[in-house]
Amino acid sequence: MTYAAIILTGGKGVRLGGVDKAALSYRDATLLDHVLSVVDDASEIVVVGPEKDLPNVLWAREDPPGGGPLAGLAAGLEKITQDWVAVLAVDQPGITRDTIARLRNAKTNAVLKDDRTQWLIGFWNAAELRGALPEDPRNQPLRKTLLRLDPVEVSALPGEARDVDTPDDLDTLHSG
Repeated sequence: MTYAAIILTGGKGVRLGGVDKAALSYRDATLLDHVLSVVDDASEIVVVGPEKDLPNVLWAREDPPGGGPLAGLAAGLEKITQDWVAVLAVDQPGITRDTIARLRNAKTNAVLKDDRTQWLIGFWNAAELRGALPEDPRNQPLRKTLLRLDPVEVSALPGEARDVDTPDDLDTLHSG
């Protein structure tokens, strides 16, 4: 099954002092490089956020910038043509190609679940996503919109759903 990937990078990184999470160092690369590597088999890859010099990536930007993850998702959906799409946030160093494969193998709308549902690690039917979007997605809750699509929950492996939101998360990232 061919699929597209949308990677959301437009967050403000407030709890990290306003740092660009996409540019954070991770395993001799950046967090953005890492997430791109786990979806390198996608037929279309859209990165939503400030544009960087990267080949083979489509760029989108929510309007206005900073309009929240649902607005970013809406902007990314405008750029893809595939029927299925992986939707990921850039600050998830625990995801792997296997994470994406397990979500895809659900063959329906799916999200990763550890101690909580990870709404920004999912695999979705693009038409259903478009149909669920509110007319104005700016600053609207992502979870509320995605819940309407009744996704199956795919159990996360240990560490797979971790993200980088705080200085402690960043320290753990660099020490792990």
